[in-house]
Amino acid sequence: MDIIQLLPDNIANQIAAGEVIQRPASAVKELLENAVDAGATEIKLIVQDAGKALIQVVDNGKGMSFTDARLCFERHATSKIKQIEDLFNIKTMGFRGEALASVAAVAQVELKSRRKEDELGTYLEVENSEVKLHEPCAAPLGTSISMKNLFFNIPARRNFLKSNAAEMRHIVDEFIHVAMAFPALSFSLTSNGQEMFHLDSGSLKQRVVQILGNNLNSKLVNVSDHTDYLNIEGFVGKPEIARKTRGDQYFFVNNRFIKSPYLNHAVTNAFDQLLPKESFPLYVLFIELDPSEVDINVHPTKQEIKFEDEKIIYAFVQAAIKHALAQFSVAPTLDFTLNADIQNLNALTQPFSEDKQSDAQSSNLFKTFTQKNQAHFIDSSKEKKELQDWQNFFEPSVRKEENSFPEFPKDWSAAPDILTPSAVPVEHLFSEEKSEKIIPENAQYLQLHKTYILVSSDQGLCIVHQQIAHERILYEKYSQMSHEKHAAIQQLLFPSELELAPADAFLLEDLSTELKKIGYLIEKSSTNKFTILGVPVDVTDGNEMHIIELLLEQFKHFSSDIKFSKREKIVRCLARQQAIKSGKVLSQEEMQNLVEQLFSCKIFSISPTGDIPTYVLFKEDYIDRLFGMK
Repeated sequence: MDIIQLLPDNIANQIAAGEVIQRPASAVKELLENAVDAGATEIKLIVQDAGKALIQVVDNGKGMSFTDARLCFERHATSKIKQIEDLFNIKTMGFRGEALASVAAVAQVELKSRRKEDELGTYLEVENSEVKLHEPCAAPLGTSISMKNLFFNIPARRNFLKSNAAEMRHIVDEFIHVAMAFPALSFSLTSNGQEMFHLDSGSLKQRVVQILGNNLNSKLVNVSDHTDYLNIEGFVGKPEIARKTRGDQYFFVNNRFIKSPYLNHAVTNAFDQLLPKESFPLYVLFIELDPSEVDINVHPTKQEIKFEDEKIIYAFVQAAIKHALAQFSVAPTLDFTLNADIQNLNALTQPFSEDKQSDAQSSNLFKTFTQKNQAHFIDSSKEKKELQDWQNFFEPSVRKEENSFPEFPKDWSAAPDILTPSAVPVEHLFSEEKSEKIIPENAQYLQLHKTYILVSSDQGLCIVHQQIAHERILYEKYSQMSHEKHAAIQQLLFPSELELAPADAFLLEDLSTELKKIGYLIEKSSTNKFTILGVPVDVTDGNEMHIIELLLEQFKHFSSDIKFSKREKIVRCLARQQAIKSGKVLSQEEMQNLVEQLFSCKIFSISPTGDIPTYVLFKEDYIDRLFGMK
């Protein structure tokens, strides 16, 4: 018997939907892009239960006819591609013709649409890829499409969705990507009956400020560079607003949001020596070039694209940002004003006699500037005599055998007399007696390069990295607090008011329960405003707002190959954020307390990430051999 058969349309559409519709935010992206392609000037997004119950997009675009409204739910049905050449000249947003078919395969869909020239519109109900109702109706100009009960027919997919707050953050991100790309259109986002965004049409700068915050209005540098190959428009943030994580960074190619680590590197290089270490610039950049020079069908979500010549794009982006920073006096410049001390130099105060003139004209330096072909000329007499022994400089110096030094190991962890976490037996690391034997009671501490703490031990020389060590201390402290039922909370006499962007507000609301276990008591006061009522007892008064804002920024961009719980992510972010940084001068008492707290930890040898040692111990025998004593 034949065993190969064609799949039914509803099953084929569900398989395709797995690629296109991964979560509610995926449907939001497709529906918003369709509304933009329809020529709408006003687009409304309405969601309920983070898109699980309802996703509705209402636009005032050109609408659809009775037949088009039915055909748009078929697979590979599109108005944007008529021949194969059109695939390499895509100027619209969605174009594959699978979005609405995929939506109809995993949700209950209602569509109302009317064109300007029609008296009546069209009403359509589709469920599980099957048309339930198709009839004329009264409808306003444009299209309204409602997507209800996402994954109602695929319970397993629905169970894999995250919490409402997490899914809502993804929806907000997709909304921002589309709204940022089209500032001339007005957008609104309503969640559970509460309006989160109301973006009026305006300029690009107005849209950026509306979304990212009014405090950026005076801290943006305009980028504008037009060439025959491409155009670059947008804004970069001044170095003073750079963040410790990759926060507000947006790249658009032909108004399509993309992710490109390669182009991000170009922006970072343009800010070379302008940003503090481990800081990332803010930018919103639009690249416009011929669609034939870019392939946008590399990735299903079309957020990863491929350029025909990436190196040219890299060079243009870097040059455009450098030019903008220099033009607006952000980059450092040379000061050509005359220094008064120059007037006192002998070259200016003493006369230039004839003897000095003749000496200057006879010098080789003078000849290289006045005679032709002298720039690379070397005199074979005097210069040759002075440089004849230059090769001796590179010859190794000869030492007596009895005073020769042993070579330093290329791999420190492999040296038998240098103890790092990888060189110490596991049972030795966790022994309770070790913390008493490593550092003697009356030891003297020395800070090196404002980063390392040097202290003698019974076994040799111990070098502690102050930032990594403090991060380990805080990590264990916050971990213990997070597992206790009631953390010590210090009530604030004057509660702090914190206003956040909508995406950050959802995130903080989602994390508030876990934060309370660590000692942060935060309540929501209005739409995007929160009141900080209490903090842990060791938090400096007045610093709580900065801690929460930085925590949210780090949490959003927490990167790890391992899936951590929300509690673990918060603990790691807080430990990393509040640890003593390299470059801070410590007193003897501070160094002693830090080292003692480190060796009192349950696991004191490695950082919370598990890949960096907190200290290195040089054995006395090894130090002796370095000086040829043994």
